[in-house]
Amino acid sequence: MGAHKYPAAVREVAATLKYRYHDFAHYNLKDPLDELLFIMCSTKTEEASYRNTFRALKKSFPTHHKIAEASVEYIASTIVSGGLSNQKAKAIRNLLDAAIARFGKPSLEPLRAMTDKDAEAFLLSLPGVGKKIARCVLMYSLDRQVFPVDTHCWRIARRLGWVRPTQKDRHCAPRDMDRLQSKIPPELRYSLHVNMISLGRDICIANAPRCDECPLFDWCPRIGVARCS
Repeated sequence: MGAHKYPAAVREVAATLKYRYHDFAHYNLKDPLDELLFIMCSTKTEEASYRNTFRALKKSFPTHHKIAEASVEYIASTIVSGGLSNQKAKAIRNLLDAAIARFGKPSLEPLRAMTDKDAEAFLLSLPGVGKKIARCVLMYSLDRQVFPVDTHCWRIARRLGWVRPTQKDRHCAPRDMDRLQSKIPPELRYSLHVNMISLGRDICIANAPRCDECPLFDWCPRIGVARCS
């Protein structure tokens, strides 16, 4: 894709956010299965809570083999503090079973030898794994140049005018994730993702964003709260 296909200010925005937030990685992990388990623990949970939940899971099950041997009920009992423990435990159990069925062991390390397309397809085949989660594993753990679109990235990209929602409820559909990813130069995807999360939590929040404090003020097409619907 030629440079003319990217939003005009994408490199300036990326540089500005990198200067402000320094590519903070948000505690994500290099082992792809740990990263997937970490994300599962984070579902509908505040950051401090899911970090504690993941630590509790790893303390109870120091190895992936230990988790693979555990019952759903036992897994749930270790992560109860993070909420939705039964639902999350079933997802974890199913993920491990799928990994063992494919690779013969509770591991996602074989993904490192796959192409981006094949690795993403396998992750999407896992129960409870959508495109955003799959790309988080690909980006954080496998160093692939993909762009996971979480709620913060989606909100900020819309406010900057980089993408328009295709859904009536304005949520990000899988095809919207592909469209937005295609608008981000591959070498900037990691930096923009992690720094958009920081901006979305810090300033460009969903309700009553603090636009007068935003480092992207000059690139946002509207002024004031009305622009940030």
